[in-house]
Amino acid sequence: MAFDLDEAIGAGRVGFFTDTSVCIGCKACEVACKEWNAVPEDGLTFTGMSYDNTVGLGADTWRHVAFIEQRRPLGHQEPGLNDQDFRWLMASDVCKHCTHAACLDVCPTGSLFRTEHGTVVVQEDVCNGCGYCVPACPFGVIGKREREQGGTAAKCTMCYDRLGAGQEPACAKTCPTDSIQFGDLEELRERAERRLEQVRGAGVTSARLYGHDTGDGVGGMGAFFLLLDEPEVYGLPPDPVVTTRDLPSMWRHAGAAALALMAGMTAAALLRRPAGAEAVSSALLGSAAPGRRRS
Repeated sequence: MAFDLDEAIGAGRVGFFTDTSVCIGCKACEVACKEWNAVPEDGLTFTGMSYDNTVGLGADTWRHVAFIEQRRPLGHQEPGLNDQDFRWLMASDVCKHCTHAACLDVCPTGSLFRTEHGTVVVQEDVCNGCGYCVPACPFGVIGKREREQGGTAAKCTMCYDRLGAGQEPACAKTCPTDSIQFGDLEELRERAERRLEQVRGAGVTSARLYGHDTGDGVGGMGAFFLLLDEPEVYGLPPDPVVTTRDLPSMWRHAGAAALALMAGMTAAALLRRPAGAEAVSSALLGSAAPGRRRS
């Protein structure tokens, strides 16, 4: 377990920049992810949430396209439908590959590890299915894939095998509008800043970047977004914090408490020893006195 909030990820870190302003909700990213990574189907049920039939990320949903319907115009658009203001917000969500990843901290087997690309990957053959990583993720990304004999954690790997072959992840490769962009993380952050200015200039003043700030509660994300509304609208936490943030101080306090307890017990033993020794001496003297009288 690392619990290292000062973890430094080397140069060459790659990531995703998802520009939701050009997402058309085609779900090609979901399909490509499942195809390439052999992710099982997650049920095609009617959820009543617009065209969203996967609801959220999980062990069998590594890419999730959210559909949000709002009765308001988008920037300077003219809806042209009975003068009703209406807009779609669509966004393809994915594992954030956090700089400070709590899932890494709590994994007891080393199944979760940081790759040479700065991403976070699960090794299914090492995972013991304890599930500690599931509640540790502040985004609810990781799930446990149940099987007849136990289960293992599963989540986006950012197509680790493709990266090793010099290829971009399947979702970014197949995105027809370049809503999902893959590349050097620092370069993506600069590109996102420029794109944000363009979108705001088009009248969408509510646009914002999410997860690009290295000073946030998870040290910045390896997958960040340009959103057109509040993060909560997309089902994202507004101020995510690494859930193991307080563990180092907790361990320090626990260690100090243990040392104080040991010191107290030692002191008590030393204080009680003379009284005990005196009692023994008195008992010995008392038993020896009759003998002396008999002689």
